[in-house]
Amino acid sequence: MARRKHHYKRRTGNTYDIDVTTFLNLMVVLVPFLLITAVFSRLTIVELDLPSTAGGPTNTENNFRVEVIVREEGIVISNGTGTIATIEKLGDGEYDLDTLSEYIVELKREYPDHEEASVLMESHIPYDYLIQVMDIVRSIEVPTDVEEEFELVALFTEISVGDAP
Repeated sequence: MARRKHHYKRRTGNTYDIDVTTFLNLMVVLVPFLLITAVFSRLTIVELDLPSTAGGPTNTENNFRVEVIVREEGIVISNGTGTIATIEKLGDGEYDLDTLSEYIVELKREYPDHEEASVLMESHIPYDYLIQVMDIVRSIEVPTDVEEEFELVALFTEISVGDAP
């Protein structure tokens, strides 16, 4: 009997080696670079609450809470029961954030122990204004003794965010 030949030919030829030295050189440079730059990236988280609607008798001295209401016409600063100040928009249609900052600093001087504040906005106002108003309510930059250096001073750090009534 004759032996059957295999239908598949065994390929005999040169074997090739994979040269990974260029890839390893890239990793030697890339890994330390990524590790060094990762140290400089930080994530800051601001803890926010929803405004409370708890009812009951209110004592204005103990339950004082700053409310900054951003409306299409301007900014209203309230203590929850009445309006403290109304800040009209500037001539170019922008909000007067410098005047808001002055009012917030004055309120902090009057109520140094209070930390709570609410930022309430109408739904069609751009998100950027929410961030700017929150930054003003939370802290202020104060110049130090050293020339051209500023120090952040905390104002009302416990911020609640919500829709304007």
